[in-house]
This record gives sequence, C-alpha cells and structure tokens, in this order.
Amino acid sequence: MDSPSMAGSTPLLHTPRVFDSFFLGGFECSTHRRKDGRRLDLLAATRHDQLAAEDYQAMREHGIRTLRDGLRWHLIETAPGRYDWSSFLPMLHAARAQGVQVIWDLLHYGWPDDLDIWSGAFVERFAAFAGAAARLVRDEGGAAPFYCPVNEISYWAWAGGETGMFWPLAKKRGDELKQQLARTAIAAVAAIRVADPRARIVFADPVINVVAQTPASAEDAERMRLAQYAAWDMLTGRQAPELGGTADTLDLIGVNYYSDNQWLTNGTTIARADRAYRPFSELLRETYARYGKPLFVAETGAEGEARSEWLAYIAGEVVRALGDGVPLEGICLYPVLDYPGWINDRHCETGLLGFADENNNGQREVHRELARQLAFQQSRIDALRTTGHSPMPAPLA
Repeated sequence: MDSPSMAGSTPLLHTPRVFDSFFLGGFECSTHRRKDGRRLDLLAATRHDQLAAEDYQAMREHGIRTLRDGLRWHLIETAPGRYDWSSFLPMLHAARAQGVQVIWDLLHYGWPDDLDIWSGAFVERFAAFAGAAARLVRDEGGAAPFYCPVNEISYWAWAGGETGMFWPLAKKRGDELKQQLARTAIAAVAAIRVADPRARIVFADPVINVVAQTPASAEDAERMRLAQYAAWDMLTGRQAPELGGTADTLDLIGVNYYSDNQWLTNGTTIARADRAYRPFSELLRETYARYGKPLFVAETGAEGEARSEWLAYIAGEVVRALGDGVPLEGICLYPVLDYPGWINDRHCETGLLGFADENNNGQREVHRELARQLAFQQSRIDALRTTGHSPMPAPLA
C-alpha cells in the first residue's frame, strides 16, 4: 500500500487531539421496543456483551483505540433506584484491560418498562441513573470519561414521537418528545458532572440536507432542514431556554451521516452525483459555524461492497473541513460489527468485523476491503497530524 503523498498539500488549520485515535469504532447498542412490542438488545444480538474483551482487542489490532459503546438502562435499574451493574462491569473492565477509550451511551432508545417516558419521573430516574453510572466509572479509576447521555434526540423524536416507528409509538408529538428528551439529557449532564467533574459530554444526531422538489415546497424544505438543529439548540439554550440548556451542556457535537441523509421534499434520496447534493464538508462547516464546538463524525458507514468507497469519501470530506479550520476530532465507523436488522433480523453487512463464529471461539471475519481502506486513511491522518498539512490521497496499490 502506498503512503499518502504530500504533493499538493495545504496547511492544516486544526490538528485533532481529543481522542486516543482519530478513527473510532461504534458498537450498535440499541435497546428500544419495536412496533410489535419486542425489545431489541443489539449488544446481545451481536454477542458483543459476551465478547467485549475480544472485540476491543480486535479494534486495537486495526489501530482503533477509541470506541462508542453503551449501557443498557433497562437491565441495570432492576427497581426504582436499585442498580445491577453486572451487564456493564465486564465491559468496563475489558476496556481498561485492553487500553481503549470509550464514549459510553447511557440512553440508546430503551428504558425500564415501569417508566412513562412522558413523565417527570422519567427525567428524575434517568438523571439519577446517569449520576450513579458516572460515580461507578469514576470509582473504577482511569482517565477522564466520555458520555453520550441521550443518543440521537432529533432522530428519536422523529421515529418515536412523530412517525410511530418504534416506542413510544407516538405520532405528531415529535416536538413534544424532543423537548422531553432534551430536558432529560440536561438533567443527566448535571448529575454526571456532580459525580465526576472530569467527564466530557457528547451529543450525536444526524446532519441532513433537504431540497425542494418544486418552488412551492421551498419553505417546507428549509423548515425540515433546520429541524436537524433543534435538539442541539435546546441543549445549548438557543431554543426553549426554560429547559435549562446552556452552551456548556455539551463539549463535543457528534454528527451522524449516511448515504441517505440528503433527500428531496418528496422523499427521494439525492445521489452524490446530483447537483443538488451538498458535499459533507459543507454540512460540517455549517454545523461548526452554528455552535463553535469541536465536532466528530459519530456514526457513518455503508452496507455491502459500498463500505470502502464510502469511508474514502467521508475521510476526504473530513480532511477538507480540517483544512478549513473546522475542529474535527474523529470518524466513527458505525456499526463496526455486522448486526441483525431492527425490523426483520436480516444480516446487515455494515461492519469492519462480521458476526461472531459460533464454532470458533467467537472469532469475527474481517471485511478486507474496508480494513485496507481504513489502514490507508489512518496513514493519511497520521501524516496530517505529524506535518500539520492536509495530504492529497495517493491511489491504493
């Protein structure tokens, strides 16, 4: 494999420093209930809960030392205020043993069955849980922790509050759910910081682009596009300040981005070759200009044979944004393991690593093309960090 060429390089205006590795791996940890009432548990479905130590070691072997992973609130809080940490401690201990840095998701769509998500008790109970988790991590020792208290507030409000795709199965209550989740998140951040003032806080949501199909739909397109910022606006106090948000509520903004994050008002996805498609680097610049906070790509990936080429596109756009001075701190491959689909359990081939082999000590097959692309992009970013310049990519051998 060729090393990145420095020919035609441009001065870099921001050098990433926050995470232990620029490329992260994210473990799918959703625990929500589907329309049919079945609760998902993707950590169990991928056997990551059993194989955390092996999975973390595999990440290190691929140069990934920073990860996204999650706690399962519904398993831990067995009764109000009573916590059983047995599902989490092995993962926490494995992370320390393998020397990996973890951003811990505390609420990834799922909550204990005895709670009403619309209630004040939901806010109070989750804040208490978040504080208890932060105290546990603090007492176990180690470097300053990272937390994502509530994952994808805007997406959850749309899927669970506007369209009824999954619990709480509400329709036309998206704004209400978004405020409730923001209120919950703000209370959780306060509890975490009391428990461990060292904690760094991340909130992740999709960045999107919506384009009017006709002149008559221009206003609707812009309204939908700007809705991507509502949760971050609430958290930072720009919107609904009565919720208690301030600029200090979060330390980093996580942007989630996939190939279907741009569409026309009729719902048709905009292809990258289309003139209406906005380069990802533009979305990153716009998000940074709005909040002035460091960013990282908290989720990105593709399925099947598109994985390698998609990572090349994302990395190229991130390097462009870094060259413009956008403080981008990393790119998270998500999900980094293949997983069974939410709706129908189909094999979603999205990962750097595949399903665990039942007959071979849980070993996972490596997707070679993605691994090759990852190694190339890692060497590119290493050159960037070392020289302070943004290298132009050389072709893969």
